[in-house]
Amino acid sequence: MTTKKELRLQKKGLRKQLTETDIDELSLVIANKVLSLPIWEKTYFHVFLPIVEHKEVNTEFILHLLAGKDKEVVISKSDFDTRNMTHFLLTDNTKIKKNEYNIPEPVDGLEVPSSKIDVVFVPLLAFDTFGNRVGYGKGFYDKFLSECKPETIKIGLSFFEAETEITDVFEGDIKLDYCVTPEKVYKF
Repeated sequence: MTTKKELRLQKKGLRKQLTETDIDELSLVIANKVLSLPIWEKTYFHVFLPIVEHKEVNTEFILHLLAGKDKEVVISKSDFDTRNMTHFLLTDNTKIKKNEYNIPEPVDGLEVPSSKIDVVFVPLLAFDTFGNRVGYGKGFYDKFLSECKPETIKIGLSFFEAETEITDVFEGDIKLDYCVTPEKVYKF
């Protein structure tokens, strides 16, 4: 039995111990496991760009996979006043700039509505065996995922394995369909 607050502290601490090499090696293993997911007939893939300072999963390897499979890649810009995310098509001309929270974001571009997105790779700090996730607690992804169509596939990416159960799950929390770790692929 664990609360989101406890898990946030614990996982941030574990992440701090990871070296840059660890992150790249584990991220590559995760990307290779993503290849086994039943998602490749889809078109629009939303990918988060990692906050390096928070030692998030490096999604560069997944971006290479998507480019190789000729998929439409969508990235977001966050508005911290409204908690909204605006989504843009990632193209060769997309300029990326870090915001005040060190989140790499597109400067501008061709906007893509949430309703068009087929697959979302979701950043997280922890998750449980039921597909509940713990993020940073700002609610950006819960809001964004609630705007997606119901059949949108939600895939968490984590360096760590599942917790048994997160005790303080809210009704508005959106569950994952899969979570990929260096060890295995969880299906919920």
